[in-house]
Amino acid sequence: MSAGRAPQQDDSDQRPRTNVHGDQDEVNKRAGDLASKETPLRLWIREIRIHQWPKNLLVFVPLLASHRIGKPGALVDGLIAFVLFNCCASSAYILNDLIDLSHDRLHPYRSRRPFAAGRLQIRTGLWVFPLLLIVGFACASWLLPWEFTVALAGYYVVTTAYSFYLKRFIVIDVVTLAVLYTLRIMAGALVFHLVLTFWMLAFSIFIFLSLALAKRYTELFGARNRGDVDQAYGRGYYLEDLAMISSFGAASGYIAVLVLALYIQDQNTTVLYRHPQLIWLACPLLLFWISRVWMLTHRGEMYDDPVVFAMRDGTSLVVGALFGLVFWLAA
Repeated sequence: MSAGRAPQQDDSDQRPRTNVHGDQDEVNKRAGDLASKETPLRLWIREIRIHQWPKNLLVFVPLLASHRIGKPGALVDGLIAFVLFNCCASSAYILNDLIDLSHDRLHPYRSRRPFAAGRLQIRTGLWVFPLLLIVGFACASWLLPWEFTVALAGYYVVTTAYSFYLKRFIVIDVVTLAVLYTLRIMAGALVFHLVLTFWMLAFSIFIFLSLALAKRYTELFGARNRGDVDQAYGRGYYLEDLAMISSFGAASGYIAVLVLALYIQDQNTTVLYRHPQLIWLACPLLLFWISRVWMLTHRGEMYDDPVVFAMRDGTSLVVGALFGLVFWLAA
């Protein structure tokens, strides 16, 4: 896979390159023809955003960081937490699409989402999203510690507030997204009865703030290239904000690298790792990845949510594997 090219997907959230040559109307027509052939099952798979579910694997981060992956029952509890987060996240996605129906129908790409396109009935969504929510919280209160249920409730409240209100405000929107990622990690710590360190929380906030800013830059960049000025204002940002967004995003990513470097010097790190100095090798890997993400974003070659992009991009997967290898060798 060449650098900067993410695999093409047929889901409704995928944004085609805004700088490609050719007739965009023809592209939209072909996408519409493809959507018309989808089965109800496939439509629901797109609607509940299964491709977003890997984000919820963040609940396992505290278990990995504490080197307790072999703890009896931990993996089972983690898998349950992962599934329940999927239920709540999908419920939130459906609710968000129902809330944004009028706006999505006017958007060049979001108009192909199942509800906006009229491919799924709105009344069905009105009972599916609370059903997923009830299942998620009922199972959480039955199978997992009550603290996790509280964290899950906090996640749903914040994500709902984001859908209804917070996403309209500059900076608040991307900070909220970073908090939502960090809440997944916090919920994982509560499942495994672990205490999160200052370093993990700081690293999480800064790295995910950088990726949230990259996502917002991609949306604004696409709006500028389409000449869609109204869309540029849709999230509270102006076209002139592109330079500042990229500055904030790159700086936040580099601060995450600094946090990782400082973590190496912490006294508690020597308790977890036999060779903590080897973790220095992870710093240039993270520097490379953050820089590459922002270079691709700046060129208009970031086609998706950066977190989803990282899960599909060959270079990102290789860097992730090397990153994990470094920590394994250090341990």
